[in-house]
Amino acid sequence: MTPLADDTLPDRHADLRQRVAVDTTALIWEASPSGAVWRQPLYRVGGEHGPVTSLVRYAPGGAFRPHAHPEGEEILVLDGVFADEHGDYPAGTYLLNPDGSHHAPRSDGGCLLFVRQRQYPGANRPRIVLDTTTGLWTPGPTPGIAVLPLYAQAGHPERVRLERWGPGAARPRHPDGEELFVLEGTVRDEEGVAGPGGWLRYPPGDSGAFRSATGGRLYVRVGG
Repeated sequence: MTPLADDTLPDRHADLRQRVAVDTTALIWEASPSGAVWRQPLYRVGGEHGPVTSLVRYAPGGAFRPHAHPEGEEILVLDGVFADEHGDYPAGTYLLNPDGSHHAPRSDGGCLLFVRQRQYPGANRPRIVLDTTTGLWTPGPTPGIAVLPLYAQAGHPERVRLERWGPGAARPRHPDGEELFVLEGTVRDEEGVAGPGGWLRYPPGDSGAFRSATGGRLYVRVGG
C-alpha cells in the first residue's frame, strides 16, 4: 500500500461535540510515511500536521527518522516493545513526551501502541515514563472500580488514568467529557457493549452511565 500524501488524509471524528464509538478490531490499517509502521486513526484533524489519536503498529524493524513532537505525544504500549534513543518500553508502559521533545522511535521486534499526538500543548509539562504493570491502584469513584493515575497537572485540563473494573461495576459519565479505550473485558453504555479494542468518546455534558457485566480494564482520559 502506498502511503497517503499529507493533503489527502481525511479528517476522522473531528467534531468533538459528537459521541463516537469505534470497534478498532474491524478497522483497516493505513500506511504511514515510514513504510514499516501502520496506523488506525480514530480522531484526526489536518492530516500529518494536526492532532490525532490512533492505534499504531510497528512491523519488526519498523522505525521513524528523528523528529520533534510539537504539542506533545502520549503513548500506551499495548503489545511488544517500543523503543527510542532514551530506552526500551515493554507492554504496559505509559509515556508522555512533552511539547517540543525529540526522538527517533523504533521497534526491533514489532509493537502495538495507543497514541495521541499534538494534544498536550504547554512547555511546562514533564516527560513521564510509567510501568503500569507495577503501579499502585487506589479505590475508584464507585465500588468495584480501582484507579491507576497516569497524568494530571495543575493548570492543564486533562486527567489520564487506567481503571480496573470488577464484574457488575458501574459509574456515571464524567461531566467534563471523557474518552475510553477498552484494554480488557467489556463496558456498556446506553447504545451497546464495547469489548477489547473499543474506543469511546463523549463530549462535555453527555449524561449517562457505564456498567460492566464481565469486569475489565480501561484507559480513561477526562477533560481537555
